[in-house]
Formats: sequence, structure tokens, C-alpha cells
Amino acid sequence: MTLLQLSYIVKIVECGSMNEAAHELYISQPALSAAVKDLEKEMGIEIFTRSSQGIALTVDGAEFLTYARQVLDQVSLLQDRYHSAKPRKQLCRVSTQHYMFAVEAFVKLVESIQSDEYEFTIRETRTRDIIEQVATMQSELGILYLSDFNKDVISKLLRQKHLTFHPIFRANLHVFLSRSNPLAGKKVVTMEDLRPYPWIQYEQGAEGSFYFAEEAVWPEYSPRQINVTDRATILNFIVGLNGFTVCSGIDNEDLNSEKIVTVPLATDETMLVGWIANERAKLSQAAQTYIERLHEVIDEHGYTLIKD
Repeated sequence: MTLLQLSYIVKIVECGSMNEAAHELYISQPALSAAVKDLEKEMGIEIFTRSSQGIALTVDGAEFLTYARQVLDQVSLLQDRYHSAKPRKQLCRVSTQHYMFAVEAFVKLVESIQSDEYEFTIRETRTRDIIEQVATMQSELGILYLSDFNKDVISKLLRQKHLTFHPIFRANLHVFLSRSNPLAGKKVVTMEDLRPYPWIQYEQGAEGSFYFAEEAVWPEYSPRQINVTDRATILNFIVGLNGFTVCSGIDNEDLNSEKIVTVPLATDETMLVGWIANERAKLSQAAQTYIERLHEVIDEHGYTLIKD
């Protein structure tokens, strides 16, 4: 096994096809395929399944990819440390559901870094993608929630992927509304109150299900429903279309539009928000600092932190 073979595996996954990976690596497709087969033979596993539709990672392949990325990351760190007089870059990659407090903590992380160079990534994305990105070490941390409805399904998937869930806080449910909405001044709203307004939710993709929804509750029936993929769009629709969505209730007017308000929702359901990490990997110092900043933000918003 060589570092070159490991880099081949990572490139194939990034490109999604053997032909495209060979093109980017400036080698022939047969040579790349042979290198992969040699590695599979040496390891005694099948890394990719091959069919007329293309290639896909096997279960063993997904696990192998995790280790391959860790090895290549460590090699990169060694090269940065000893091949250059420059200080080593600080690295941190986070995948999260669409939470403003996650962005607020990320801002605090960047502001606190005492380094001339760093490379940070934050991805607001779908629930299943968060889990997959942390499982394959594309991200060090993932931020998502558990509820009475989804906890069995999500927890089982996390165990299968060798991920651990660390609770941060429990939130009562709220809704985001336009400040001009007639319901904005109420102390609490019901789903029946919200029935006349468009229901806006985050789209979870073709493989999505209610268990992966970012919204812990939803209307039994909504005559007007809009699915979106990003937070800016959902906020614009709340204001422009007088719509609503369900959230944790944490808002930040510095990062969010002042035209948005949060109102408690009449329900017994809650959200247990936490972070997930790969049990097979050690968190970087930057990732640990991000968790500290995340706790600070939650505490500043008046929520009780859960001791992990």
C-alpha cells in the first residue's frame, strides 16, 4: 500500500467516476483501475462496486476511505510542518443543520484564532449528508438534533457509522415569523393558528424522510408548502410570503434579518441539539475550540447546557 494509492481512492470518490479521476490525475484509466485492484487485493477487501451505472463505495470501502483521508491529512500536516518555515494551518470542518447559533459560534472561532493561516469550512446541509460527511471525515463535527420522533432512527444510523452524539442543550419549539405577521405579537401560537400561512421547510433530497426533517413537528395538512435548501431563502420567504417554519428559537439579529421574530409553539415536543463526531478520530484543537464557542453562544442565549 502506498500514499499514491490512497490518494487515488480519495480522488475517485471526489470525482465520482474512474474516468474523470484518471483525467485529473493525468494517468490512464486502465492504470488507475489496476492500482485500485492491487490495493483491494492487498487489503483483502472490495473498495468499490462496479456496474453499468458506474462505481460506488462498499461498506468496507467507506471505512477504508475514512482511514485513507486521515493518513493523507497527517501527511499533509507533516509536509506543512517540515517542508516550510511557515506556521501550520489551523484546520476545522463543520457540517450542520441550518442553525444561526452554529454560524455565530463559527464567527467566534475565527475571531479567536491566533494564527496567520487557517482553513475553516462550515457546511449548512441536509441531515443525511451531515452524518455521511462526519462518517467519511469530510467534516470533523456535525450539528443536528434528536427528538422523540426521530431519535431511534437517527441513533441507529449514528451507531452504524461509528459516530457519537454529544448533547448540548434542549430547546422548546418556536416558529420563525415575519415581524409584520399578525401572529408575531402572540405569546404562543398553535399549528391551527398557522394554517393560513405558507409552511416552509428544508428539503432533504430524494432519500429524505420525516426522520431526517430539520423541523421537529409539522402541520398535519398544509395547503401551501415550500421546500428550500438554504437559510437565506427560507428567511426571505418568511418575510416576502408571510410564511413560517419551525425552529429552536435561538435567533441572532446581527446575523439574521431584523424583520424576523421567533414565537413559542404550543407543543410538548422538544429538540435535543448536539454535535456528532467520528469515534475513530481525534478532534483537532480548532474543533475543540469551536465546541467551546458553541457552548458559550448557547449559554449567552439563556439556554441550560447539558453536561456531556
